[in-house]
Amino acid sequence: MKIGYFPGCSLTGSSREYNESLLAVLKKCGVETVELSDWNCCGATAAHNVDRELAISLSARILAIAENSGFNDVLVPCSACYSRLVTARHELSGDPGLMERVSEIIKMKYTGTAVPLNVIEAIDKYAINSIKEKIAKPFAHKVACYYGCLMVRPPKVVNFDRPEDPVKMDEMMKVIGADPVSWAFKTECCGAGFSISRTDTVARLSSKIMVNAEKSGAEAIIVACPMCHVNLDMRRDYIEAYAGKKFDMPVLYVTQAIGLALGIDRQELGLHRHFQSSEISEKASLAPAAPCHNDPPTGASAEE
Repeated sequence: MKIGYFPGCSLTGSSREYNESLLAVLKKCGVETVELSDWNCCGATAAHNVDRELAISLSARILAIAENSGFNDVLVPCSACYSRLVTARHELSGDPGLMERVSEIIKMKYTGTAVPLNVIEAIDKYAINSIKEKIAKPFAHKVACYYGCLMVRPPKVVNFDRPEDPVKMDEMMKVIGADPVSWAFKTECCGAGFSISRTDTVARLSSKIMVNAEKSGAEAIIVACPMCHVNLDMRRDYIEAYAGKKFDMPVLYVTQAIGLALGIDRQELGLHRHFQSSEISEKASLAPAAPCHNDPPTGASAEE
């Protein structure tokens, strides 16, 4: 099986481990990814705030390349990229005039036949049956599945899962032997693109996520977005300073958790690239879950 693949900027740079683990899992499952030739940045996260038509054109060009390459589906693992591509496709589908102008801008015919799929959709469509057959060591841990803002919103545009309480990633984790916890912050914002410009905002929002996941009994947080991983993993010092406590909880990409269950080598999954340890503490699995609540953490901001 072949599927078009748009890695986006993050997976070729700061989130190499996401790319590595995704390709390793799909290869194990007999799925061949074909990276789109001459792809460009989709414009996330700010282009649409500057020039709407140009921002749509950036995403439309990617989809047009997929069309011209004969792909009906395009795997877009980055949630920000996925959001931009699926939004562009939605806006173009209802505006023939805009579609014509965009085709002129990108110097390519765009028809809207290529469909962007997020990582959960793609794995569910192309690899889940093979994953079920190839489990080597069940990922027997309590996990908090963190969907973030962009995978399920806006609901009428992405049309994926339940926008307030999504379950698709939870179901996928159950397939590999994990026990998804019920928690309150699975779609709350981590601070997203403020990781560099407003680390105080990242500390405040991400600390709430970490606190709630811990109180819900999770041993690890599972993500499918490069920005979410950067904020929860790389910005851990800021989070801990804001919360006034240490967190012994790894943050793994969904593809890394699946890869571990399939018996893929940790190096091949890029687990050595994390800022925080990717090892799940044995003590965590023995600790009883504390009552879950939505109260914000106490403590001073890391920027104060």
